[in-house]
Amino acid sequence: MDYHELTLERAEGIATVTLNRPEKLNALNRDLQQEILAVCDELKRDDSVRAVVITGAGRGFCSGADLTGPRPAEHTPSWQEMLDEDSWVGRQARAVYYIDKPTIAAVNGVAAGAGMSIALACDIRVGSENARFKTVFIERALAPDAGMTYFLPRIVGTGNAMDMILTSRTVGAEEAKAMGLLQRLVPAASLVAEAQEVARQVAAHPPMAAMASKRSVMRSLDNNFEDQLRYEIRAIELSRRATNDARESVEAFREKRQPKYTGH
Repeated sequence: MDYHELTLERAEGIATVTLNRPEKLNALNRDLQQEILAVCDELKRDDSVRAVVITGAGRGFCSGADLTGPRPAEHTPSWQEMLDEDSWVGRQARAVYYIDKPTIAAVNGVAAGAGMSIALACDIRVGSENARFKTVFIERALAPDAGMTYFLPRIVGTGNAMDMILTSRTVGAEEAKAMGLLQRLVPAASLVAEAQEVARQVAAHPPMAAMASKRSVMRSLDNNFEDQLRYEIRAIELSRRATNDARESVEAFREKRQPKYTGH
């Protein structure tokens, strides 16, 4: 598919998605919203991709919904629209969260509102000194959406999430690192390269094991202890039986060589 509001690059099993509306701090207009859904679906189905980096062009990661464009024309919603429980923000959250491949957000600047939620939906967040986070919804007389109320308390704890949501204060890079919003803080000049290096570290491992590990952690957020133990057993058995990589790992260890994982 041809993309106009974002770019997609693939190299060595790593896909890099760059939101590409720098003049608007990569704010989400309708076209970019649709392209995010499309690229997430494409990458989810592409077995050659082992890890995904998401970043923004220019000074911002994503400033949230674009409020500067023309207002949509008034219209009577269709039955389909009235029955759509997710809206585009729910579909965006699902699309990023369920890519299945490990995802790394490279946060180069402001991540606000639904744009902040894109970063939260990723598995790992790498930020530069220019990274800053702002929930922003309450300033627009809105409750948060795009999965923010699911992701944020699980990442930073309920108290920190309430603080960010109810005050809408800006959290800078150093504080974001301290509270766990960022896993790594790196120089701006090398941000994308550092995020891609994290992706390469992930991609060096068997893809089925990475996918099963990601799904196991995601499932743990809603499972009780006993159910999670049972899910872990299913996940490890799938990793062991579904591919030859588990056998290759053992053989490489015994032969004192680097394993060659194929994903098959």
